[in-house]
Amino acid sequence: MLEPQPPQLLDQVRQSLRLRHFSLKTEKSYVHYIRDFILFHNKRHPKEMGADEIRAYLSHLAIKRNVTASTQTIALSALLFLYRHVLQIELPYIDEIERTRQPARLPVVLTR
Repeated sequence: MLEPQPPQLLDQVRQSLRLRHFSLKTEKSYVHYIRDFILFHNKRHPKEMGADEIRAYLSHLAIKRNVTASTQTIALSALLFLYRHVLQIELPYIDEIERTRQPARLPVVLTR
């Protein structure tokens, strides 16, 4: 008989998110950014990567894709969730990330 294969990485992520009662929208965005992270690094398994690769990916989002700061934070949260809860790898503190600049807000002035 054939032995059942272990679940794929993204299926493990989905299962772990559902066990922790995350929303479906959060699940979709986390899976999206984890998949994008893997594709950005030419389909390398996240176990083979670490803080340097996460830093490179987040900087790529800020510089090349021009994403907002909140989008970059969601991508970071997704990757931290992957490493902590799915792969059970404790990463060092990730610093020196190229952050997206938030645009200056102009005050709204009421006129006649």
